[in-house]
Amino acid sequence: MKSVHKQNATIYGILFAISSGHFINDTLQAVVPAMFPIIEKSLQLSYTQIGWIAFSLNMTSSLLQPVFGYYADKKSRPYLLPLGMFSSLIGLVGFALSGHFLWIILSVLFIGFGSAIFHPEGSRVAYMAAGQRRGLAQSIYQVGGNTGQSLAPIITAFIFVPFGQKGALWFSIAAIFGILVLLRVSKWYSERVKETESIQIRSKKVTPSKPSPLHNKIKWAMVLVVFLVFARSWYGAGLSNYYQFYLIEDYGLSIKKAQAYIFAFMFAGVLGTFLGGPLADRFGKRNIIFFSMLGAAPLTLALPYLPLEVVFPVIFCIGFIISSSFSVIVVYAQELLPKKIGMVSGLTVGFAFGMGAVGAVLFGGLADLYSIRFVMILCSFLPLLGMLTFLLPTDEMVRKLNH
Repeated sequence: MKSVHKQNATIYGILFAISSGHFINDTLQAVVPAMFPIIEKSLQLSYTQIGWIAFSLNMTSSLLQPVFGYYADKKSRPYLLPLGMFSSLIGLVGFALSGHFLWIILSVLFIGFGSAIFHPEGSRVAYMAAGQRRGLAQSIYQVGGNTGQSLAPIITAFIFVPFGQKGALWFSIAAIFGILVLLRVSKWYSERVKETESIQIRSKKVTPSKPSPLHNKIKWAMVLVVFLVFARSWYGAGLSNYYQFYLIEDYGLSIKKAQAYIFAFMFAGVLGTFLGGPLADRFGKRNIIFFSMLGAAPLTLALPYLPLEVVFPVIFCIGFIISSSFSVIVVYAQELLPKKIGMVSGLTVGFAFGMGAVGAVLFGGLADLYSIRFVMILCSFLPLLGMLTFLLPTDEMVRKLNH
């Protein structure tokens, strides 16, 4: 009994450690959009240039995730985790000291590269430690990242407004701490990999059997999952990158006051992410995915037209509902392709979210061409694409297709 309790304590310790690493990684990423209102004025940047900075960060961190995931599926590399954090540290220092648009771009590429290394391996650690409660485990892991992202407006209001761009140097302390935490996780991860390989040798399963071809329904379901995350990430990119400017221009708020509304959206997303996994374990993954997309649609459609007094509770509800499937959709995709955990995690958390970077550039160009209000109205229709969730196979069908 004691050994079981000790094992559970170790597993939860690893889950919270990798969640902490995820928190630090995504906090470092959050430094970039948090700086937008500051560098927009200090470096005289256009909305299009802001979009290109977001594009550089998100495309690097996202497009490379499936690549590292595929590579790790072939051969696990546990110590990629602290290496990714070290890359982010280099980018962070460069970002704090850059005085030109091109140097900013180069710095965020390092931050994005570090994130691309971290995420697939982080998802794999959560999957390995999950046991049968994959929804809960993925929620613990993802809530760390979402909490880090939600700090962007707080960082703007309390660090960058008073200290300016060089205030980003304070986050190098967090990066160093993250490296130390991830070294510990990597040690556990490495031991688990060795145990698995040892079991395979003893059971004479070293030589893998020829993989069976994927069912067409699995292929199309995976394409649809990526598309749904793609649509949700476009909405998130529009709100997190540009809604602060909408509040400043259309409602006349200061930079500091505008951040409170962005923080409400992001913090609600943390709560939604955490509760979504356990709810999916109980009510089904496809049901939660459907609820998170289409359930938010009436509120997103109304948001651009609301008086300021009701914006706060509405944007909080949107953040909670639309993020409730954040971890769920990752687990659903992992169960679609259980032998490709790293690549699938890279596709859902990485590539599909990276398409939000394309949205950031597009929205920046449209804001310069038309207005921020036009962009907000355009974004409000994106959650309606959640109706396509009906085309996904049920959880039971996914299990049948993989057996």
